[in-house]
This record gives sequence, structure tokens and C-alpha cells, in this order.
Amino acid sequence: MSSSTHAAVVPGPREPWVLQERPRPGAGPGQVLVEVRAGAVCGTDLWMAHGDLSYRPFPLVLGHEGVGEVVAVGAGVTSRAVGDRVGMPMVQRGCGTCAFCRQEHPASFVTAANCASPVLTGVTVDGAFAEHVAVDAVGTVVLPDGISYEDAAPTLCAGYTSWAALRRAAPAPGARVGVVGIGGVGHFAVQYAKAAGHHVTAVTRSPDKERAARELGADEVVGDGAALAASGGVDLLLHTSSNHASALDALQGLRPWGKVAVMGIAPDDFALPALGLVSNSWQVVGTAHNGLEHLVEALQLVADGRVAPVSEVFAFADVEQAHQRAASGRARFKAVVTF
Repeated sequence: MSSSTHAAVVPGPREPWVLQERPRPGAGPGQVLVEVRAGAVCGTDLWMAHGDLSYRPFPLVLGHEGVGEVVAVGAGVTSRAVGDRVGMPMVQRGCGTCAFCRQEHPASFVTAANCASPVLTGVTVDGAFAEHVAVDAVGTVVLPDGISYEDAAPTLCAGYTSWAALRRAAPAPGARVGVVGIGGVGHFAVQYAKAAGHHVTAVTRSPDKERAARELGADEVVGDGAALAASGGVDLLLHTSSNHASALDALQGLRPWGKVAVMGIAPDDFALPALGLVSNSWQVVGTAHNGLEHLVEALQLVADGRVAPVSEVFAFADVEQAHQRAASGRARFKAVVTF
């Protein structure tokens, strides 16, 4: 077994991602060593690579949508074995000692935001844009049979986020669901909402994405909130976009007692209309990764063929091309790097 491996390193803000040879990590106590087979580029990766978000100094090895095969297990690991196919979502574990962790919450994105020192793949520690990565076994998920590495990778965050939002918002059977933003997360949201039996309306001003939304299974496609209201409105609005203005406009089509699930992140505030919120008794739900059980469900829906990620695939040697394609916003809909 070679003592070295290769990783895609971000030397500094907005600099090209370059391949570097590095010492091969080992599986420490409670960890597994994963030979990475695929990793998808997330919007959060881009924010960190461009210096818009900072959790530790450059250089960085990013990637929290990584999947691969366990090639070694550390001391004390009984839940994973060599040969297991696993995914490595962002949250590995909390620190276990801070006030938040002492409340014994299940690991989720809330852990990332509230733990004093969380272990986050590709954020606080090196991530999956590498041939090998050591991660806590408790922060991995076993991939279901029938799912390819290329499809599993983007499901680890973008798919997870959209399915967890549906589960958290808990729309009634057959409810009307609107999806704002047909991108990396939104293209999953349309499909998961359809798989759950809902009437789905996509909200987009782009003619190209209108066609894509219909191909993904949307029952209707509208350009703005007024058109959404005219179409009959929705009971749940899934805000997946990095543009808050489009989601706020879409509130025109949110029915009384409706919910808006906010998973879209943008630099500005999401300023809600107080009169509409109160007079319509709307509920606003902030949501991201809401527990590994939802990731397990999201992966199974892909494995069953009910949801199909749409990705552009790049070889590891072309990781900088994947970065640039994702950063340009032209990727349809996820950029996936294979090893």
C-alpha cells in the first residue's frame, strides 16, 4: 500500500484547484479510511474556495459530497467494515463536550451551526476531493445497493437538503408544492416532491430551465409569484435558490396556512412581509440536513430509480474544470468528479 495519495488543493482565495501529492492518511480510533470514488461540487465549496466563507486558513482540501469504499478501519470501529460503500456528508460529529453537545442532539446541520468545535468534512477538516480521506465512522452512511457513485455523490448534500426539507415541512398527502430555483438543489426538490406524490410547480424565469423542470417531472412551470397565484397557488414553497428576491416574489402564490421551507442561502437577509405572514398564518421553516435517517431515505429513492440526479462528470485530473464549471453557474445541474 502506497504511503502517499493525491488531493485537490485550493492554495488561496479564487485560485485554481491543483493536484498535490500528500501523505496518505490513516484510520485513527473511531475512524474509517475511505478510497474516494466520486465527489460533487457544492455551492458551499465555492464560497469557501472564493474566500466568502472562512472556517480555517488556506490551503484547503474541500468536498463534503464524497463517496467511496472503506479500505481500513480504526480501533473501536464495529459499524463499518473493509469493502463497505459509504457516503461522507458534511457533519461527522460534534465535539461532545460543549453546552450544545451535552444536550445530546442527533448530529445534523444544526450541530455544525451550534457546536463549539464540530468536525465537518471539507470544512473544518480535509474533505473528499482527495484519493483517500479518514473520517469518523459515525459520520458516514452506507450506500444502498443499486446506486452508482456518480449518483450518490450529489445526493450527499443537494439531494439530502431537498428531501430533508420536505420531511421537515411535512406537507399533507397530495399537497401542492412550489420549487423556487431549478439548480443543484432545486432539480432534486422537483423530483423528490413528485416521488412523494405532490403536485409540483417550478418557479423559474429561465426558458432553458423551464424545459428542464418539465423533463424533471414538474406538473407546471411559472415565471413569477403572480403566475404562481394564478395557477392555483401552493401549500408549500421550497426556497432552493441563492436569490432571495425570487422566493419573496413567489410568496404571492403561497396559500393561506401555507409553509415556506428556506434552504436557499444568499448573502442578504430573507426579509419577510409581516402583514402577509400574520394575516395568512404562514409558517417559515429553516432547514438543511435534518438527521442521517433522511439521507438514508434520499439515497434509497435514487437507488430505486424514483429520483435521478443530473450531473456533468469530470475526471479527477480535471477537477479545476469542474470547479470552474460549477462556479460559472452553467453546470447542469451538479459537477461530479470521479476518481
